[in-house]
Amino acid sequence: MSGQGPLRRSVEVGVRRVTELDPGAPLPESDPHLVERITSEIRRDGPMPFARFMDIALYDPVAGYYTADRAEDDASGPGRAADFLTAPEGHPIFGWAVAGHLESVWRALDRPSRFVVREHGAGTGALAAGILDGLRRSGSALREAIRYQPVDASPARLAALQQGLEGSGLGSSLEPGNDRAEAGAVVANELLDALPVQRVEGGPDGTLLERFVTLGPGGGFATALGPPSTPELAARLDAEGIRLEPGQPAEVCLALDGWIAGAAAALSRGELLLIDYGYPAAELYRPERGSTLRAYHRHRVHADPLVAIGRQDLTAHVDLTAVERAATAAGLSPIGRTTQGRFLAALGAGELLVAMQRDPATELAGYLEARAALVRMLDPRVTGGFAVLAFGRGIEAAAIRGFD
Repeated sequence: MSGQGPLRRSVEVGVRRVTELDPGAPLPESDPHLVERITSEIRRDGPMPFARFMDIALYDPVAGYYTADRAEDDASGPGRAADFLTAPEGHPIFGWAVAGHLESVWRALDRPSRFVVREHGAGTGALAAGILDGLRRSGSALREAIRYQPVDASPARLAALQQGLEGSGLGSSLEPGNDRAEAGAVVANELLDALPVQRVEGGPDGTLLERFVTLGPGGGFATALGPPSTPELAARLDAEGIRLEPGQPAEVCLALDGWIAGAAAALSRGELLLIDYGYPAAELYRPERGSTLRAYHRHRVHADPLVAIGRQDLTAHVDLTAVERAATAAGLSPIGRTTQGRFLAALGAGELLVAMQRDPATELAGYLEARAALVRMLDPRVTGGFAVLAFGRGIEAAAIRGFD
């Protein structure tokens, strides 16, 4: 199959665990529906902001990377056999630990009889399964109160998630997602990095330029610089005290504000928990860092977003300063910020591994797999360096586990 050249070695890129493939291994062809849609729009409206291109490539309802109803033998997407591996898919121990965190949120809210967890970007359901199984394993009283509402751009993935959880005996807590403001938690693991971004570049004399997608002279797509499509780009960077050097590339995600406002609106009381890779603005926009836009296909990472359209994931590092400003604007108060490694350690992930080892039902191979997965989750050079941010409404921050 395209994109499956001979394996060379596993590498940790500090974002997701990927496998470096033969550099000559071909990527799949772009989806023709998406190519036609993008081409038609550029011919009609002129050069396209990259955020628009990324939105179509990832979320087009017919053929977007995250939304298309793919054939059974098409493994595109998250997971071991597909394009990238998130921490919850590495091993359920991640979800077991997060379950303990959510239990502390529930207790801090005085144990409401209905505690709604909305997980955005639920994907394969690995995090949902880990959390619900973790509550079952610990005998938590939260099991009776939790109502789990998975949210995903793909209806097919949601159906598969529900079927999988019901098959494992965990489906009784599932509910369809809704927009009602309720007590509980909104959770997003590796979601913000896939929100559409606009590509910018420092221009001469302190000006700001935007990089647009255009039609290439010999067919296909190319990029070109031009004046910004919206003054919001410069306003975001100015508010953060950022000035790009001439020729310095970067990405700006204006979609953050709307997403966080919507997530916050779903909380009458409770927590917004975000786990993702990124940096505060002053570090994210350092000149030597450059662009963080990356593409993923079959556990291979590269930097060309204009190929394999609809067949590869596109991500960019998250501006944590923008996240915090958006949460404040949405009426949320900070609970804590840490790294994934420290978060899991504070939640007793090591103790969960020891308990697993002591369980007579645990086979050696299963224990070794869990230990290896946890090492990657804790290692700051791998996913242990991810940022964990929590914001709340009507809740006592000091009562929340996971932040030291």
